Amino acid sequence: MQTNIDQTKWYDRIWASYIFFTRLPFWRLHQPPKECYKTVVEHWPLTGWLIGAVMAATLWLGSLYLPYMVAVLMAIVVRLLLTGALHEDGLADFLDGFGGGSDRERILAIMKDSHIGTYGVIGLILYEMLLAATLFSMTPIMAALAIMAATPYARMVAAQLVMMMPYARRAEEAKAKMVYRKMNWRASISLAIQGMLPMVAFLWMTRVSWEMVIFIPCIVMYFLYLLIWRKIHGYTGDCCGAVCLLVELTVLIVVCAQ
Repeated sequence: MQTNIDQTKWYDRIWASYIFFTRLPFWRLHQPPKECYKTVVEHWPLTGWLIGAVMAATLWLGSLYLPYMVAVLMAIVVRLLLTGALHEDGLADFLDGFGGGSDRERILAIMKDSHIGTYGVIGLILYEMLLAATLFSMTPIMAALAIMAATPYARMVAAQLVMMMPYARRAEEAKAKMVYRKMNWRASISLAIQGMLPMVAFLWMTRVSWEMVIFIPCIVMYFLYLLIWRKIHGYTGDCCGAVCLLVELTVLIVVCAQ
C-alpha cells in the first residue's frame, strides 16, 4: 500500500488535497487516484494558501466599499463557502464529544453522530464571534495579512496530530472511509515549508513578536493534544479540524494583542 502511494504523482496528491479540503469543483477538472487521499494532510497548508488569500482579499476589498464589520463577516462567509464548513463541523463534533462524553466509546460515538448538540452550538457561536471581533480589532491590511499567515500555519500545526498519535477508530469507521498515512521526512519538510513560508513573510513585513505568534499557538495545540490523548488515545478528522481552527484563532488573537 505504501508503494502504491509513493508511485502516485506529486500533483495528484496536491489535487486530492484541494478536492478534499475545499468545495471548489476541482474534481471536474481532474480525478486523482484514490490512494492520493491518504496523503491530503501533507498538503493541507497549501490549501490554506488559497483559502487564506480569498478570505483576505474579500476582507480588504470589502473594507474599501463597505463598513468594516460587514467586510469581516463577508470574509468569514466566503471561507465557510470555500471549505463547506468542514473544519467548523469538526469543531462542533469535537466540542459535543469532549463536552458530553464520559468515556472513550461515548466520545467517539457522539463525534460520529451527525446531529449537533448544545456544546457544539454554543462553541461555534463563541468561536465565530471571537473570530469576527479579533479581525475587526485590526486594521484591514493587518487583518488580511494575518489571515494569509495564520491559515496555512494552523493547518501545519494541526497536521502534527497525525504524526503524534494513531487514528482513534478503525479505518472502515472513518467518515472519509480512509486513514491518513504517517508522513515521511520529505513530506514533513514540505509540510513545514508550506506552513512557515507565509508566516515568515508576515513576520518580516509586520515586525510583530515572532516568539509569541509562533509558540503560543503551539502551546495551545500541545494542551489540546494532551486532552485528546487522555480522552480517546488517538486522533480523528474532527480533532484535526478543531485543532486547526483553535490554533488559527490563537494566532489571530496574539497578533491583535500586539
